[in-house]
Amino acid sequence: MALSTSDFVNAGGSRLIEELTTVVSRAAAAVLAVRAGVLGLRTKTDLSPVTAADDAAEAIIMAEVTRLLPGVPIVSEEAVYHVPPEPFEGDFVLVDPVDGTRELVAGRDEFTVNVAVISGGRPVLGIIAAPARGLIWRTPNAGGAERLRLVPGAPADAAQDRTPIRPRSPSGGALIAAVSRSHFDAQSQALLARLPKVECLASGSSVKLCWVAEGTVDIYPRLAPTHEWDVAAGDAIATAAGGMVTAADGKPLSYGRVGQDFIIPGFIAWGDPSIGATLAL
Repeated sequence: MALSTSDFVNAGGSRLIEELTTVVSRAAAAVLAVRAGVLGLRTKTDLSPVTAADDAAEAIIMAEVTRLLPGVPIVSEEAVYHVPPEPFEGDFVLVDPVDGTRELVAGRDEFTVNVAVISGGRPVLGIIAAPARGLIWRTPNAGGAERLRLVPGAPADAAQDRTPIRPRSPSGGALIAAVSRSHFDAQSQALLARLPKVECLASGSSVKLCWVAEGTVDIYPRLAPTHEWDVAAGDAIATAAGGMVTAADGKPLSYGRVGQDFIIPGFIAWGDPSIGATLAL
């Protein structure tokens, strides 16, 4: 039975998040299956890498989301690259079938699968899987955010562990900052230099936003342009956990910017929003 995007705020919400989590789990398994064989690496015209793993995950997510939410627009990275969508209004689904393709190709375990539901220009539901780590972060219907330990390919109800997550409140020591392994821009470096004491933890993919949500890091700045599908699911999770993800000017990010090619100029994710306010960042 198909669901509507409004189901996450009523009695059907738990079913929608469970269904979509299972879809993401299946996509995660597909990524691992491709990784175990031939990645089929190729380079797009924007010089970013793409592999057969991206294609396999996207095919699963597109088909299953269409089945669950018929008629709801789906904006997915590789599909947009081939056929830019026409302008649309209302709710939609944002997909990054493999975020951190460079990490996948390099043999690291940081790559993720991302799905977010957008309503009113904001992400209201987010799911991020780290296939090689057997982890999923998400926004459960009951509120807040949680981390699941789930074997890729298994249904959501087979999760071995469900842990509520929250950002940490620094106790006066060094702040821990997540930084991009491949895209650590000068503006983000300058921002971190304004903080009194910072230790940096480098990684690829949206897993850094999950670290903000679960209290592994205090801040994740990415002040260079990126795409909505790289950020939306993590924005939903970090915000639901109690953190804050904003543009450089402190305003909430807006999603569905078709006319801007779904590009976000940059963002800052804070575990404890009061830190940024105190430092007037």
